[in-house]
Amino acid sequence: MSAIKVRDLYKQFKVQKNREGLKGALQDLFKREYRQITAVDHISFDIPEGEICGYIGENGAGKSTTIKMLTGILVPTSGELKVNGYVPYKEREKFVREIGVVFGQRSQLWWDIGVIESFQLLRKVYRVEPEVFRPRFDELVERLQLQELLHRPVRKLSLGQRMRCELAASLLHNPSILFLDEPTIGLDIVVKTEIREFLKSLNQRYGTTILLTTHDLQDIEALCSRVIMLDEGKIIYDGGLEELKSRWGQGKEVVFRFAAPVIIGQLEAMTAGLQVRWTLEAGTIARVWVPAETSISEVLGRVVGAASVEDVKIIETETDDIVREIYKSGSSSAADRLPGGGRGSGTTTESPGQEEEEAVLAGGGRASS
Repeated sequence: MSAIKVRDLYKQFKVQKNREGLKGALQDLFKREYRQITAVDHISFDIPEGEICGYIGENGAGKSTTIKMLTGILVPTSGELKVNGYVPYKEREKFVREIGVVFGQRSQLWWDIGVIESFQLLRKVYRVEPEVFRPRFDELVERLQLQELLHRPVRKLSLGQRMRCELAASLLHNPSILFLDEPTIGLDIVVKTEIREFLKSLNQRYGTTILLTTHDLQDIEALCSRVIMLDEGKIIYDGGLEELKSRWGQGKEVVFRFAAPVIIGQLEAMTAGLQVRWTLEAGTIARVWVPAETSISEVLGRVVGAASVEDVKIIETETDDIVREIYKSGSSSAADRLPGGGRGSGTTTESPGQEEEEAVLAGGGRASS
């Protein structure tokens, strides 16, 4: 069963054009000019219950706009979407009780009061009964190590501490779907690792569906089996992470440590006829680049059969390198090689400002309540 269904979703914003100079500013006072910005351009996808899906793209690709439509903050220009069977912007009050949202650059916690007081207020917003709330609260405090933070004002927390509290706040009402928009932005590697491990265990234990947008592709590597890639408001890839690597990976690098010094000529002779490229780092250490169309097992077999090898290390192309290559490639090649459509022709995508939002979330107008 699908937790999220999106069909032909389209979002366009009307943005004021600001003319230059004092004369232009005076003209803008009396006669404003506008232009249309397409942020999300007729996208469709399904996310099954219990899946962790990565939603990635460059700045302005339309990721946050999609999340805002899925959470009911924005109303689509056209198209259909259902989350847990609800139309988010139409059935707001019932809908928000079944989702959790974390925006990495916004807070759902009240800045000047203690964290525990924010949690209590959110309990009332979501109408969670005290006997149901308490065990969930205790579990989240223990799992996210919040004991020493509960009575501190949010403004006195570090970014990593606040993000752990934001995660707890989004899960207090035990939602079945969790939307995460840049949840690890600006965090150090230790805190990132802690949050990734928590999210993985949350999904495994409760079957929580998670839609994750991030610029940190290590988040995707650690958590997601599926990736939806967005560019200029269009989906250019929707599939498994391993398939993405195999389709777009340019090959692998193998590092050999030999028992005795070797020379380039000797190495090239071992792999004669194969499309590989050798580099010698030291007398006994050499690297060979093996393109995707060449069998790596044949390279290993030839080298190990011809020389005494003490150690072998295989290095795959990093996901961020693959994604970078996809975006650097032309629109036609992206469309040809990837399922799910191609880049838009002539479509300009920009991230709309906060003033363009057409609705706010329930709960005191907090962005991620």
